[in-house]
Amino acid sequence: MKISFKINGYQYSKEVSANMSLVTFLRDVLDLTGTKHACDGGECGACTILLDGIPVNACLILAPAIRNREVITIEGLAENGELHPLQKSFAENSALQCGYCGSGMLLTAKAFLEKSPDPTREEVKKALSGNLCRCTGYVGIVDSVLAAAKDIQGEVL
Repeated sequence: MKISFKINGYQYSKEVSANMSLVTFLRDVLDLTGTKHACDGGECGACTILLDGIPVNACLILAPAIRNREVITIEGLAENGELHPLQKSFAENSALQCGYCGSGMLLTAKAFLEKSPDPTREEVKKALSGNLCRCTGYVGIVDSVLAAAKDIQGEVL
């Protein structure tokens, strides 16, 4: 079936199998490999993307479900060649080691900060609780989100 959708600011129209998962479609058809393919059960968050601004697990969604919708993947987080404040903060604070969970963490954090621009440490922990990291222990990730929140607030003022 042919579907039209918007990904990372660009409009597309593509053929897609009715039973193909969104994570497979993104990675294998659109070559957007920043979305990671991991648990296939919605347990780890590595495949998190933003669907109409809401973080969702791409492994649990069929590709045809994005018809006439907007998707943001990690490849669309930077704008005009400039890293998003979250990406800068994660790099500056060495928040990630292997990077496998990174795209899901960053996109979840982006959606969270848009709704809660001045979060507490506990609110960040709760917001990221659906994203598993096996390397860092989360301290650097939470610190990075809090630092990015301050940077984003400074840009808005």
